[in-house]
Amino acid sequence: MKIIAINGSHRKGKNTATLLNALLEEATAGGATTELLELTDYNIKHCLSCNKCLGRPQCSITDDDMAAIGDKLLAADGIVLGSPVYWGNVTALMKNFMDRTRYMHMVKNMLAGKVGAAVTNAGLRNGGQEMALRIMESFLAAQGLHVVDCRNHDGPIMYSGVAGSLLADVKDGKVVWRKSVLEDEAAMLAAKQLGRNIVKLIKALRNN
Repeated sequence: MKIIAINGSHRKGKNTATLLNALLEEATAGGATTELLELTDYNIKHCLSCNKCLGRPQCSITDDDMAAIGDKLLAADGIVLGSPVYWGNVTALMKNFMDRTRYMHMVKNMLAGKVGAAVTNAGLRNGGQEMALRIMESFLAAQGLHVVDCRNHDGPIMYSGVAGSLLADVKDGKVVWRKSVLEDEAAMLAAKQLGRNIVKLIKALRNN
C-alpha cells in the first residue's frame, strides 16, 4: 500500500508539509509506504492547451518532470494534495500541477479507483481554507478517486476538513499568531485522523 502526498506550497518544509507529514506518519503506522513530494523540487511547465491529450492519454510536453510525477501517481494507492492559501484559493504551483494532469483525465480517468484527500493551511481563521479544500477535493473526485474526509466516525464531528490557521486568538483587539501549525491542535488531530481514514478505505477497497 503506497500513499503519496503532493505539497503545493511555495515554502518547502513549512506548515503544509507539517500537516502532510503528520498524516503520512499515521498512514505509515497503519502499514502504508509513504512519500512526500514538494512541488518546488520539480520543473513542471505550464499546460500549452495543445489539446493533443484529447485523443490519447499522453502529454505532449516531455522535457520536464511531470511524467515522473505521473508515474508516481499511477503507482500509488492513495493521493493526498496539500496547499496553503495565499489568496482565497490553491497556490499557483498546485493549480499548475492540476492542469498538467489533464492527460490523465481526458481520454480516461487513469487514477480512477484510488483514494484521495486534501489538506490546507492559511494565516487567517477564515482565510479561504474551505474553498481550497473544495477545489482540491473536486479535482480528485473528477479524476475518479474516492475522496476521504477526516471525521472520526467513533466520535462527534469536530472539524469538516484539515484546515489549519495561524490565527490563534484576538486579545484586546490584537491578533495572537501561532508560530506554526503545530500549535493548531485541531488541525493536527484532523490530519492524523485523515491518515488513518485513508489507510482504512484502501484496505476496505482491497478486500472487496
